Amino acid sequence: MDEPTRRTVLAAAAAGGLLTAATAAVAQTGETLPQPQRPGHGGTDPGPRNLARDRQNPDLLVPPATDHGTLPNLRFSFSDSHVRQESGGWTRQVTVRELGISKGIAGVNMRLNAGGVRELHWHKAAEWAYMLYGTARITAIDSQGQNFVDDVGVGDLWYFPSGVPHSIQGLNPDGCEFLLVFDDGEFDEDNTFLLSDWFKHTPNDVLSKNFGVPGASFSKVPDPSELYIFAAPVPGTLASDKIAGATPVSETFSHRMLAQQPIKTKSGTVRITDTSVFPASKTISAALVEVQPGGMREMHWHPNTDEWQYYIEGQARMGVFAASGQARTFDFMAGDVGYVPFAMGHYVENTGTTPLRFLEVFKSSYYADVSLNQWLALTPPELVQAHLKLDAQTLAALHKDKFPVVPG
Repeated sequence: MDEPTRRTVLAAAAAGGLLTAATAAVAQTGETLPQPQRPGHGGTDPGPRNLARDRQNPDLLVPPATDHGTLPNLRFSFSDSHVRQESGGWTRQVTVRELGISKGIAGVNMRLNAGGVRELHWHKAAEWAYMLYGTARITAIDSQGQNFVDDVGVGDLWYFPSGVPHSIQGLNPDGCEFLLVFDDGEFDEDNTFLLSDWFKHTPNDVLSKNFGVPGASFSKVPDPSELYIFAAPVPGTLASDKIAGATPVSETFSHRMLAQQPIKTKSGTVRITDTSVFPASKTISAALVEVQPGGMREMHWHPNTDEWQYYIEGQARMGVFAASGQARTFDFMAGDVGYVPFAMGHYVENTGTTPLRFLEVFKSSYYADVSLNQWLALTPPELVQAHLKLDAQTLAALHKDKFPVVPG
């Protein structure tokens, strides 16, 4: 036997031993080994396999019998994204490169330590944000030279229109973490317009003319690689950062989403934020959905645009109907991104034992959805019965009012 073939045989034998050991370990704990089968369909998977992934995605391993067709992938986890680490924190992103179906929206998850600064910058895409942890100070000016400074905490939003320069800084005691959403799936956070980058690529005599000071004044500007997300002292009070004599922006760039009165049902709540309550947010609208164990975000669709999702906590299953006999089911955990293409019917079910919280985000100035239940209730019952052969009791149970979260 030659050496390469011998290595192959030995590697295969080792892998088989490991697989047997893993299977034995599962047997000792009394756990059921998940298998890609249901009665009369599929079969066992002897391996190699990733058991952790299989357990996280039971509806991919064993799709419901109602799934059919070749819908594209509608799920990606931030945990599978590259983490860029800097002196002031870290960042990672999910764009069209990671989730190919998401051509209209990209997402960034960012952490700033206390004092950590996301360098002064601007970009072509508009930026919408949801605060996940801690507190931050945000600053900006608009094209009229109007000024904005505010402190934001958990559940707060901000929105910076395209081209508006801004910054973000983590505050005491432990900085912040937030989700950024951009109204362009091709967005790349590495391609933003950075303050230091422009200075380092402009001749000193030009800077001198522009600012009316000697060119030597700019000799200490750091290299852009030193900034981006960098450590800095924690700023003072919000009042101390207010610019004397500055005119505030006419439409505030921040919003307290959790302060909104939610739509309440027996099994959850929904808070909707669009231009009707946050006028500055011209290209992004969103809903914060909370579903109690066993409950479900009702079967519905959106008549105006795609839906981009971010799962904050809990466990979920989403079923998506794409017409032409196509349907697919996906499982989600905290930190995952989901996607529903324009007008496709879907539901999101809490499959865990704790509350489920997630964001529905839309590239639109307004939020809109169509409830399947409400549609049927507001259609002549004889017509509904002719389609679905429902009995009188089922027809009477249909809701003329919208209940976005329904009980189990």
